[in-house]
Amino acid sequence: MGLINEADLEWTNLEHGEMRVRRKQLGEQTDGDELGCSLYELPAGHESWPYHYHTANEEAMYVLAGRGTLRLADEPHSLTAGDYVSFPADETGGHKVINDSDAPLRYLVVSTMNEPDVTIYPDSEKLGVFVGTPPGGRAERSLHGYYPIDADVDYWEGE
Repeated sequence: MGLINEADLEWTNLEHGEMRVRRKQLGEQTDGDELGCSLYELPAGHESWPYHYHTANEEAMYVLAGRGTLRLADEPHSLTAGDYVSFPADETGGHKVINDSDAPLRYLVVSTMNEPDVTIYPDSEKLGVFVGTPPGGRAERSLHGYYPIDADVDYWEGE
């Protein structure tokens, strides 16, 4: 059994534009192979990852403290402590977290850790490919990249 106290872990800071979160990868610090769990803290006025969904990994979110907004499809939903939501591994699981309050928003995200995985980003019309370790995993990947969704080529092209 893997046991870790989150207070023993350092925060990892992730920033890009309005995306600014602090993260502790709890699942990575224990003996689990097929389940990931991260503690997130989203500062006031910032956003989490871009709107996306996974095709191989189901996720769930549990709000520990604070308030914010969850974008599901094109509908905003208020978030508050005690809220739980699951994100299926298909387009119905599309999501983005926004902290539009004046205090930090703290939440857990639990995920299956399947690979390969393809993550779809509808707003930017791109997809991410993860082979060798799933999104959120830190092992070396044999293939990882982001590509325009409309960059489809014929199977026989370039042969």
